[in-house]
Amino acid sequence: MLKYVSVFGASVLELSAGIPLGFIMHINPVITCVLSAAGSIMSAVIIIFLGKSLRSWLIKRMERKSKKQGRMARIWHKYGIIGLGLASPILTGAPFGAAIGVSFGANPRKLILWMTIGIIFWSIILTGLLAMGMLSMTSFS
Repeated sequence: MLKYVSVFGASVLELSAGIPLGFIMHINPVITCVLSAAGSIMSAVIIIFLGKSLRSWLIKRMERKSKKQGRMARIWHKYGIIGLGLASPILTGAPFGAAIGVSFGANPRKLILWMTIGIIFWSIILTGLLAMGMLSMTSFS
């Protein structure tokens, strides 16, 4: 049980941390994928529900920075909430991506939907890639 909680907890902080941890702990890849996605989704939802107070803090913080926009701001302006939801789990991590969406005033329901889709997509991709890599390593041995 501690293995599962560890993978879930690591994914709350960073999706790409939970998946390798699950493989290191010899957890089934499907279970690793589900636990990692669930942990990452939970962290995004918590950040989105903190909403207003987080938004005002982020706006104050962003105003202090230069006018040069970061990668996620460019994605937001070009692709909107869908691009942010699909890209942020892999580029910035789900919690920070959710915070960025909140700071841009995204609709919370749509943000949760697209963050969830992005997290599930990247969980499947990363788990599959790691499983194939592990399988190829064992076939060479």
